[in-house]
Amino acid sequence: MTPRPRLEGKVAVVTGGASGFGKGIVAKFVEEGARIIIADLSEEAGRAVAQELGCSFAVTDVTKREDWERLLRTALDTFGQLDIVVNNAGATYANKPSEEVTDKDFDLVMNVNVKSVYISTNVILPYFLENKRPGSFIQVASTAGVRPRPRLTWYNASKAAVINATKTMAVEYGPQQIRFNAVSPVVGSTGMTHLFIGKPNTAENRKAFESLVPLGRGSTPEDVANACCYLASDEAAFITGVNIEVDGGRCV
Repeated sequence: MTPRPRLEGKVAVVTGGASGFGKGIVAKFVEEGARIIIADLSEEAGRAVAQELGCSFAVTDVTKREDWERLLRTALDTFGQLDIVVNNAGATYANKPSEEVTDKDFDLVMNVNVKSVYISTNVILPYFLENKRPGSFIQVASTAGVRPRPRLTWYNASKAAVINATKTMAVEYGPQQIRFNAVSPVVGSTGMTHLFIGKPNTAENRKAFESLVPLGRGSTPEDVANACCYLASDEAAFITGVNIEVDGGRCV
């Protein structure tokens, strides 16, 4: 007997879903039966991925409340419900000494990585609460928030804030059956990899980072997507407040 798709009947918003880990998450969720709205700042890439994978798309600046309000309306108008929010969109600045970090760098990581999670929950939690619907929020954090390394201080701090907020809200909203979990990848190969390593994103330049991972490689979009799919599914109905380190043992 063919197993039932794990996300059948569920509707999800995936931010930053046009590329990298986000696209991997969207592809996995579609494969498992979910209906998806890709929320991304890049209209061209977002529409292309939506067409490729059979999803909806909405141009979204995750740091803007009005964009989140529009996303919720779109989900309800299009699908009649919302079940899962994956806060995947993220930003970093180039690897550099902390004294060289600018106000612009700081604002970027705090707004995109932290404020976006604040706004998403502030806008969407009332929908779950007022309709007495269970819900699932999944934040894509980072091993940087668990085991911070030098030269990315405020990026590290932003991801630590996301993990802490996720755990706090898991406790706060557990009685209403709204789950909050996080996934923390180690550096992989995405559009931001060159910023993390401070060098061009080549196999040779990634070797120094990957040599510190016991399983010998970086995170892939598929790795991250598999963890997110589990957390979004009913298989994880009793899982809340966790941060799954998708890191090949890096944080041990």
